[in-house]
Amino acid sequence: MFEKVLVANRGEIACRILRTCERLGIATVAVFSDADVRAPHVAMADEAYRVGGAQPRESYLDIDAVAAAVVQSGADAVHPGYGLLSENPRFARAVAEAGACFVGPSVAALSDLGDKVKARALARSVGLKPPPGTAEPVTPESVSSAASEIGFPLLVKAAAGGGGIGMHLVNDAAELAQAMQVATTRAAAAFGDARVYLEKYLNEPRHIELQLGRDRHGQSIFLGERECSVQRRHQKVIEESPSPAGFLATADGRARFEATLERARSLLERAGYENLATVEFVADAAGELYFLEVNARLQVEHPITEMRSGLDLVELQLRIASGERLPDELFSAKLAGYAIEARLYAEDPTKNFLPQPGKLTALTLPRGEGVRVDAGVREGDEVTPYYDPLLLKLIAHGSSRSEAIDRLDRALAELTLTIEGKRGPRVTNQEFLRQIVASPSFRSGAYDTSLARILALSSSPRVEA
Repeated sequence: MFEKVLVANRGEIACRILRTCERLGIATVAVFSDADVRAPHVAMADEAYRVGGAQPRESYLDIDAVAAAVVQSGADAVHPGYGLLSENPRFARAVAEAGACFVGPSVAALSDLGDKVKARALARSVGLKPPPGTAEPVTPESVSSAASEIGFPLLVKAAAGGGGIGMHLVNDAAELAQAMQVATTRAAAAFGDARVYLEKYLNEPRHIELQLGRDRHGQSIFLGERECSVQRRHQKVIEESPSPAGFLATADGRARFEATLERARSLLERAGYENLATVEFVADAAGELYFLEVNARLQVEHPITEMRSGLDLVELQLRIASGERLPDELFSAKLAGYAIEARLYAEDPTKNFLPQPGKLTALTLPRGEGVRVDAGVREGDEVTPYYDPLLLKLIAHGSSRSEAIDRLDRALAELTLTIEGKRGPRVTNQEFLRQIVASPSFRSGAYDTSLARILALSSSPRVEA
């Protein structure tokens, strides 16, 4: 096992990784920007190094600065968390050149799977079927003819993207030029790569992902599926496991799912993949699963898998990265009960989810059986405008889906927090999450990726589509 791990991230995921390292007796290193000098993850780590200014590109996205911190600290491993540099092959290469182990897949696997166009081609080679779309990135000159061939509605998606960033829904040809401009601009800013491709938008889609792991000895493990269809702006806000999708309860639907799982395993093998991976799919109303991407990192929603499996996925990542084999007992482990996670953001759902920076003047976290809180903030912290406004995650587990949902709703009701802005109190998406959890569509399990958007629109006419 590693002796010292640098966590190349911030917020709740940095805190999450640091807790596991502390439990395992591993020395820890944090990096921080000027805006995060007093952040919780900095206080938790044994050492901390400044990597630049408040803006992400000046600090957390500065590969040279983070690599310098690796050298200076003497860390023998780097855990990238999610987002930021977590799927950047140049960063993984810089970590290796700094003399440390990147806790994740190889540079080659990151390059092949991080490029969505390459990943789609690789998926086809093992029998997975992406949604109809372009085989190569499109240009302003080629996009119109490509869109006409695919048909509307469609998505403009960043070739190097993830997490919904650089994705734009286009309903007709009149929206295409602006969508291209917005998507390429956002992709270039977030990933340093402006390439985009087109993908057919499926009606009433469900977003389902498979949690897989693979060690360097060729062993692989499946740790269940997660339903991630409750999204706003193409980003997840509520996730649950197992998926309540009706087609998974039928013999035919389950057989197709199992065949898809085996192809997903083959995809990781073909890519020479090591460590945890999430293979993401979108399912149409008939239950046909279409390959979207491989997230070559820890997922935001990993706690619901942990709640069902009893595993620490960060520990599993560290052990795989250090060269250990997947333990034999892992293959006989059972997934128990139901788990659900809600992401609490400092954002206003009635104003198109506009971020709400300010000072967190009060915070009381919920407790209770089957409830877990992964937080990246403390009372008195500043919620800055520089980063994703995720404050914490509430996770609930129960013996039945209804029990897990009830526990999550109770936790949301018990959570109290106050954010004070320059012009008075700010809001969060807390009540919006409760509205989703209480909705008949969600309670029945008969929902798709439009649910959060529909509820946001119905709750306030000020929200833009």
